Amino acid sequence: MNIEELIPPESLPVRSLCLRCPVESIELEKVMLASVDEVATFVVEKRRDEHLSGRWLLGQALVQWGLDATQIEVRRTDLRAPVLAYLPGIWVNTPLPSISIGHSGGWAYVALIESGWSIGIDAEPAERGIATNAFDMMASGSELTWLIEHPERAIELWTSKEAVQKAVQKGMHLNPRKIEIPIGAGISIISIENSKIQLQNWLFGGSRIALAWHNQSIQLRTSEDDLLDATRKAMQEQEWGVGCNTKPDQDHKREAAH
Repeated sequence: MNIEELIPPESLPVRSLCLRCPVESIELEKVMLASVDEVATFVVEKRRDEHLSGRWLLGQALVQWGLDATQIEVRRTDLRAPVLAYLPGIWVNTPLPSISIGHSGGWAYVALIESGWSIGIDAEPAERGIATNAFDMMASGSELTWLIEHPERAIELWTSKEAVQKAVQKGMHLNPRKIEIPIGAGISIISIENSKIQLQNWLFGGSRIALAWHNQSIQLRTSEDDLLDATRKAMQEQEWGVGCNTKPDQDHKREAAH
């Protein structure tokens, strides 16, 4: 399958990677990062193909990142944002990148950013329009007035809002009308709930692409993470022994008795 790398006009402040590939019909068995239970819920074949193509592309992105995708799975937060985690039993807690996945216009999109940051990617065919009677569902106040006056910029505004929703890992749980996008060239700064989200959008191969990021992310912890942290702390405190854990004064008393 052909993979294209997406290069933002302005470089991000930390390591990142953005890719896209055509949506194709892929066998479930060939997509290691797919969730069998989630795939089983798809009634429409198109949705199934989009999901599997996106998860396949994510696997390719992880390989490019230098990770072993066979050790990793995709989990969901309470708000259904996708988060990477190591498979149970791997016993590794090296930080993993944050991810974003999207599908539109026959393409699957994936974005990665280094741990501690969050990223959101969204794209639509550049020529796609949005019905004017839907404008008040995505904008309000002065932004709505501007949108009514510039309907040709609707798809740019919409992809930008979706990218921001993904970057804060809330999706549609964050009302798009509460996200005000400063349309223009370069990187924009959006303030949401005490967070500063950076955003840029550009045209590529007939698609309008929006990318948002900020230095905060949700990490899902496991019981293995807790045990590894406790083990590391014990070793750092030099209380880790082989077979037993004794205190220095106890050892001294034993030697004196002999």
